[in-house]
Amino acid sequence: MTKACVWDELVGQRQVTDHLAAAVRRGAVSHAYLFVGPAGAGKKTAARALACSVLCDDDACGVCPACRRVKRGAHPDVRTIAPEGAATYMVEQIREIIHDVNLSPVEADRKIYIVEAADSFNDGSANAFLKTLEEPPDDVIIVLLATTYDGVLPTIASRCQVVRFRRMVPEDAVALLMERTGAGEADAVAALAATGGVLVRAREFLDSPVRRAARDRMLSTLKDLAVYDEHDVLQAAKNLLAAVKAPLDELKALHSEEARERAEFLGSKGAKAFEERQKRQFTAREREGVAEVLNIAESWLRDCLVLSQGAPELVANRDETDAMEEVAAVMTPAAAARALAAVKEARRRISYNVSPQLAVEAMLFDIREVLRCPR
Repeated sequence: MTKACVWDELVGQRQVTDHLAAAVRRGAVSHAYLFVGPAGAGKKTAARALACSVLCDDDACGVCPACRRVKRGAHPDVRTIAPEGAATYMVEQIREIIHDVNLSPVEADRKIYIVEAADSFNDGSANAFLKTLEEPPDDVIIVLLATTYDGVLPTIASRCQVVRFRRMVPEDAVALLMERTGAGEADAVAALAATGGVLVRAREFLDSPVRRAARDRMLSTLKDLAVYDEHDVLQAAKNLLAAVKAPLDELKALHSEEARERAEFLGSKGAKAFEERQKRQFTAREREGVAEVLNIAESWLRDCLVLSQGAPELVANRDETDAMEEVAAVMTPAAAARALAAVKEARRRISYNVSPQLAVEAMLFDIREVLRCPR
C-alpha cells in the first residue's frame, strides 16, 4: 500500500484496507457502502479512514488539518448519524438527513455520511431513505454500519456495496495495543475491556487520564456498592455521569472555537445548523462514555464470575483482583447472571432514550441487591 497513513489505524483488516484504498486511488469509490462486522472490528475507523482518503489533499496523510478533524468528528462535511428514536431511525430524522444530503459541501468537494446501526431502520424510515441511498448527489458518499448482514433490511442492503469485517482475535488486539502504546499487558487488557474491544478507542482510553479516572470511579463504586444506602447509590450514579462528561469539556472548547470560525464563514443560518450538528455529536460522545462505564461494570462482574469458577487467567481487570476475589468467594453463577442482566437492561433503557442518569441509578440498585445476596 502506498502512503495512506490513515489506513494504518485499521488493524487486522488488510483485505478491507486494500480494497477501499484501491477504490480511492482509482476514483472508483461507491456512492453507498454497507460495512458489516462484529463490534470492535473497526467499521467506524474504516469509515473515517475512507473519509480522510477522499477529503485529504496529501494521499490520506492522517495528520493534515482535514484528516485530524475527520478523526475527531469535527469536519463539517463528514456527518456521523445515529438513531434518534427508541432504538430506530425516525422518518422525520431521515427526511432531515435527505435535506442535508442535497446541500452543497461546506468546504470540501465531497460529503461523507457515516450511518451507524443500519440494522435499526424500520420499514418506514427505510422507505424514506431508499431513493437517496440509491441515487445520492454525485458529491455524496454514504457509509452504513451494521453488525450483521441479515439484520439489515434487504431493500437497504441491496443498494450498497457490502464490505465485510472479520472479528479480531483478542490476543492479537492486546499485542497490537501494547506495541502501539507501550502499555503493559494488564493495562492493555483492561483498556480493551472498557472499550468493548475497539482498538482505536482503547488506544484513546490509555491516553486519557479522565477516562481512566471514570474507570477507577466505576470500579470503586462496585467494590463498595453492597454497603451503600439509597443516597450513596444516587450520589454514585451522579458522580459517574460527571466523570463521563469530563472528557467532553476540552472537546467542547475546541468545537466552540470552530463554531465561531464557521459563523464568520457561513453566516448565522449556517452557523446554527453547524451548532445543532455539534450538539448531536456531543450527545453521541456522551452516550459512548456511558457505554464505556457500562462495559467496565460488565467486565468486573464477569471477572468475579470467572474467578468463582477458578479461571483467573480470564480476568480483565487484574488490578482489582483482590477485591473481586472477595465477591467471587460467595457469588454463584446465577447471581452473576442477574447482575450482568442489570447491565444489559441499562443498555436497553438508554437505547430507548431513557435518561442515562436514571438507567445507571437503576443498574446500581439492581447490582447492589445481587452483591448483598450473591446466591
